[in-house]
Amino acid sequence: MKTRGDILVSVLVFAAIAMTVTIGLVNWGGTMLRSLRTAEAREQAFQIAETGIDYYRWHLAQSPTDYQDGTNAPGPYYHDFHDKDGNLVGSYMLTIVPPAIGSTKVTITSTATTTAHPEVVRSIQSVLAQPSWAQYATVANDNLRFGAGTSVFGPIVANGGIRFDGIAYNVISSAKNTYTDPDTGSTRWGVWTSVAPADPQPNTPIVSNPGVFTAGRQFPVPATDFNGLTLNLQQLQTAAAPGGVCSAPGCWASSSARGYHLVLNTNDTYTMYKVNNLHSAPSGCNNALNQPQWGTWSIRVNSSGVINGQSLVGTYAFPANGIIFVTDNLWVDGQINGARLTIVAGILPDPGVDLRPNITVNNDLLYTNFDETDVIGLIAQGNLNIGLLSDNNLVVDAALIAENGRVGRFYYDNDCRVNSTNFYTRNSITLVGMIATALRYGFAYTDGTGYNIRDITYDGNLLYSPPPSFPLASTQYQTVSWKQLK
Repeated sequence: MKTRGDILVSVLVFAAIAMTVTIGLVNWGGTMLRSLRTAEAREQAFQIAETGIDYYRWHLAQSPTDYQDGTNAPGPYYHDFHDKDGNLVGSYMLTIVPPAIGSTKVTITSTATTTAHPEVVRSIQSVLAQPSWAQYATVANDNLRFGAGTSVFGPIVANGGIRFDGIAYNVISSAKNTYTDPDTGSTRWGVWTSVAPADPQPNTPIVSNPGVFTAGRQFPVPATDFNGLTLNLQQLQTAAAPGGVCSAPGCWASSSARGYHLVLNTNDTYTMYKVNNLHSAPSGCNNALNQPQWGTWSIRVNSSGVINGQSLVGTYAFPANGIIFVTDNLWVDGQINGARLTIVAGILPDPGVDLRPNITVNNDLLYTNFDETDVIGLIAQGNLNIGLLSDNNLVVDAALIAENGRVGRFYYDNDCRVNSTNFYTRNSITLVGMIATALRYGFAYTDGTGYNIRDITYDGNLLYSPPPSFPLASTQYQTVSWKQLK
């Protein structure tokens, strides 16, 4: 039989246990409540931070070049956030990094807090950009032919038909369902190959050929508005000659000779030469195909192969806006390191087909960096040539545009030897960049002349980080990247 004291002890023990459990449950409940409120505050702050990104994307749609939130003053920029009833529930701070020269990438960081829990901070960073016309390895307003020995790493699109006998590592597209092939005179599918198993003529369906079209082909597709690639030369000339004064380093008037030779240097300078004499075509080397503006398009060299057809003008710093405008024929080569340039050859008003200036690349034109730090755009009002005296293994890192002419090499037959060197056949040309050509492009011919190996690799950096004043495919900003900072 228990005494009254034993019962009292038991009651006290159980009361202590109940009190401990109750306090624990209350503390746990309080912790959970605080955790839920913190989670709610974090989610609310996150949504407010996203609102900041959305707001500035809307702002850029209204004012595409305003990177100061309409204030004309450096940031950061602060905005309050209200709920649907007009109650202040938080705020966000925007930090905006404008694009580098030539790029369209805008980096926006939005950092947000709530009024109820200012200690809770969420931050988001987004990169927005306007896509440029440099969406393809090759874009053309004409029929195209890619022969055996051609490898293309990037999409190709043409408003004409395409015969492709090389290897395509991306989609090949044509605006034509069928077309008359200029080389065979026969009707062909919009994109076809003669490589076995060769495509039949319409109306027999095409055959699968993954050895040629590794990523497939599409036709017909909507035609490319090639007028969108026709740059406003007047705008470029104005940018190169502020105040209407055409002077170095951004603007060059006529040479009153054969043109200029521009050599790029890795210290953000270029050396300019006046081209006084071109190399004459060797005996027997003539315009066998009656090509307009045919010539060697090569600066004269002596018997040792040293250039002696030019005279030094001077060395100049790259223009701050990255635009060099030359109203004459132009030869370009050299190397850059950390530069973004657009180099133009044009005459205004348009002098007509035979007088439009051309750009020629006969020696390597190189980047040092392939992380969008380096970019070159060559824009020729006429043709963009590879001349007779070109490197045997030529490397060109650039976006090449022939506004009214073609990107390519003239036909040089087996009489086109210079100082006993065979220049009519070259080994390889490697392009990292893109080609936009109004007329049919080509670096080789069916008789084996020209460049035996043609490797064209699309530089994806050009899409959102094109050369300065490059045409845009859209003025609307797209999201390139998004990440949560905290």
